[in-house]
Amino acid sequence: MLEIKPIENKDKQAEICRACGVDFNKDAFAYSACEDDAVLGVCQFYTDGEYGYIYDLKNAVGVDDFEALFLMGRAALNFIDLCGVHKAIYCGEESTVSKAVGFEKKDGRLFMDLEGFFLNPCGHKK
Repeated sequence: MLEIKPIENKDKQAEICRACGVDFNKDAFAYSACEDDAVLGVCQFYTDGEYGYIYDLKNAVGVDDFEALFLMGRAALNFIDLCGVHKAIYCGEESTVSKAVGFEKKDGRLFMDLEGFFLNPCGHKK
């Protein structure tokens, strides 16, 4: 069963980041995607109170699981929104996943307005 969970231990976060080929960011929050103890991906993110930033949204090396990435991205955005921050920036390259999660180009950045998004995510502008 696919599980998306917060990574609460920084050593574990560093280990999962290595498995996904991304730089460990000690200041970032993180979610992992796992299935039967196998790491599928990682999402590292941060909020500064005005914006939420998704730094990494990446599968583990050798894994191609769009659903895991999508769910981790939405979980991170929901956490950011619940913190009272309603604007988000995707720091990676534009991709199928960044678009599916809801980011759009605005002023040269991948941006997402979270205001009310999780009240009706299926009605969000596509």
